[in-house]
Amino acid sequence: MAGKRYLMNPIRTTKQGQQINVGKDSATYQAIVNTMTMHPDDMKEAGIAPGASVRVRSDNGEAVFLCQEGKVPAGMIFVPYGPPTCHLMGQTTDGTGMPTSKGWEVEVEPLPPA
Repeated sequence: MAGKRYLMNPIRTTKQGQQINVGKDSATYQAIVNTMTMHPDDMKEAGIAPGASVRVRSDNGEAVFLCQEGKVPAGMIFVPYGPPTCHLMGQTTDGTGMPTSKGWEVEVEPLPPA
């Protein structure tokens, strides 16, 4: 990865927790886990319009998200845990049984409109 890097922190949201009772295949749950939040200045610098699709790359893989503006620190992005974040995680557990799931360095690339 050669471009500007951001610190990605997967999270769990209350709405995500409520939707688990409906099911992970529901459109609402899928929309939650496929949407990331980024600082407006970072979005502007990267040429990302609110609601645009972006490709996020880590050293372990990549995933596509819809990008929204939010109150997050500059240089950091937040996304709810879900299938897309699994594509970005490594397999090393450092003896804990769980892959490292916070503080990944990632690149964010805007995708052309569909």
